[in-house]
Amino acid sequence: MGELKGILGRKVGMTTVLEEGGRATPVTVIEAGPCYVVQRRTRDRDGYEAVQLGFDPYRPAKRRTEQSGTPIKRGRAHHRGHAEASRPEAGQFKAIGVAPLRRLAEFPVHEGEQLLPGAEVKASIFTAGDVVKVQGVSKGRGFAGAMKRHGFKGQGASHGSKIHRKPASAGATDAARVPKGKRSPGQMGNRTVTVRGLRVVGVDANRNILLVQGAIPGAPGGYVRVEVQ
Repeated sequence: MGELKGILGRKVGMTTVLEEGGRATPVTVIEAGPCYVVQRRTRDRDGYEAVQLGFDPYRPAKRRTEQSGTPIKRGRAHHRGHAEASRPEAGQFKAIGVAPLRRLAEFPVHEGEQLLPGAEVKASIFTAGDVVKVQGVSKGRGFAGAMKRHGFKGQGASHGSKIHRKPASAGATDAARVPKGKRSPGQMGNRTVTVRGLRVVGVDANRNILLVQGAIPGAPGGYVRVEVQ
């Protein structure tokens, strides 16, 4: 695939592999692709050079029952299911001869790179030893207190202390407001996180599997973006 060094995938889980010398290395298993080129961005038309990749096909639409042939009513409003592409989406992918895909993302490429819509991108574009950055959505922990969310130590549990697992003072009150960035209770996790400097330990081109050293954001089954630094 030339200079394209990025792909979309799904986190499978973690395991351990034995490298040369018998060293045990923790790795994350990533289902990387296959992806398909959906659009090609050019400098003349769009102002920059990039390709838009798609990953994870939708399920086939269930339009009619097998017995009667009548349309299936989906949901109270009879709208399409979440597992089906909308008509505009289906039309866009039909024009390039690819099944509708759930996840789309752009990756920069060099000018003149011959990647036309419909081209397939697999995990084989990576090689063992590549240093990559992986972007994903961290696990959502819901509403959390300040100690769990920010790792506050807390105060002692004796000698009359009444602040054990609380954030204590909100800071200066001269401005009659809470300072911006104050570490307080709130939503924990469920944010886009990028981990850099991860080494590709192994590539299984036949099964589109990447083995990346260390941990990456998100829960098993979550979408990730893998790109060479």
